[in-house]
Amino acid sequence: MSDKKHFFLKLNPPRASFTLDMTDAERATMMQHVAYWKQYIDDGTVIVLGPVADPKGGYGMAVVAVDSEAYLNELISKDPANGLNSYEVFPMRAVTKQP
Repeated sequence: MSDKKHFFLKLNPPRASFTLDMTDAERATMMQHVAYWKQYIDDGTVIVLGPVADPKGGYGMAVVAVDSEAYLNELISKDPANGLNSYEVFPMRAVTKQP
């Protein structure tokens, strides 16, 4: 059993049409966002991350495994897309493959 805490992150865009009509500056920020989280995908902190094609308006999501909520808050605060978008964070019990 893992001692990690799992969270579901929902990244809410600034408008419902965001995934379809990003400006060049917004697209650049989102590319920085993906590059930022890639290191945490590589080290196993992020279990899954990506855009969700919700017919009511797309958004981003991730499932993360961290030692503490404080560390998660630090990761979120350093995300280049935080501010352009807003995060919702939900604790969860994840069933994952054990190493």
